Amino acid sequence: MPRVSSKENKNIYFKQREKLGLTRETASDLLETIAPERIEKIENERCEPHPDEVLVMSEKYKSPELCNYYCSNQCPIGRQYVPEVKIQNLSQIVLRLVDSLNTVQDNQRRLIGITADGTIDDSEINDFVDIQNALEKISITVEALQLWSEQMVANGTINMEKYEASKNRK
Repeated sequence: MPRVSSKENKNIYFKQREKLGLTRETASDLLETIAPERIEKIENERCEPHPDEVLVMSEKYKSPELCNYYCSNQCPIGRQYVPEVKIQNLSQIVLRLVDSLNTVQDNQRRLIGITADGTIDDSEINDFVDIQNALEKISITVEALQLWSEQMVANGTINMEKYEASKNRK
């Protein structure tokens, strides 16, 4: 049994490794391409992980949220464009999605009115931004559903072969 760190401010990579009960050495064996010393530097934030390292950790630790975390918090482009998505339970995701869709449905006529002339005048900006925010909420909720699905596939709760086959059918 590995020693449990008493460090207080553990980053997400540190927490995921410990959650699996792995030492840095056993994690390195599992990850195959990342040395224990490199894992230690990433976990203690003496260096940032490379995207390929995060992909490997995400796959081997069965933690798809690591990719979203990296993109939304560590990648210079992602910090600007990718919202951080937290894993939630399915019922929370569905309720948020239905609520967001209802909000957009309620604003559909207003959006058509605002955009019909191809311009957005000063009196329309507030409503337009509110509608954009509602659409962004849908986008984030869809990302949460995708992350939930990936986690269920990684855990074996959803049959990966059937899931992938269904996604790839045309």
